[in-house]
Amino acid sequence: IESSQIEKLSLTKLCFCIPRFHGEGFQEGLAEGSHAGMAEGRRYGALHGARVGSEVGCYLGFALTWHCLLQKCTDEKNSKKIRALDSLIGMIHKFPYEDPTYDKLQEDLEKIRGKFKQVCSMLNIQSDFRIVTERSSLTF
Repeated sequence: IESSQIEKLSLTKLCFCIPRFHGEGFQEGLAEGSHAGMAEGRRYGALHGARVGSEVGCYLGFALTWHCLLQKCTDEKNSKKIRALDSLIGMIHKFPYEDPTYDKLQEDLEKIRGKFKQVCSMLNIQSDFRIVTERSSLTF
């Protein structure tokens, strides 16, 4: 076989190899990207879920504490506060903690935040809830 035929044969083989290598590279990249995306999504979900759980848990602790404190007083003013606290506690108990696919999760969380602010207003308490990540403490 002459050298020109060898060159043509090599060039022909190369032309057939390019699409194959391109396809294999695409499949490997897709598999790696899918794996990395799942890992990143899992980390984000765990972090965000922990934040939401911490926030809602703080609201529940706040509401239960004030509910206990106000039960001793029986005047009309405090009965309105107790009803608002009961409503907040009920909303929190109905919150779907274990169903991340629940389509109204964000909407229900906003309703809980709104009710919390309403209760704080009724109790004359500042409602600037925030989680401080550096010190890992909750403040009101």
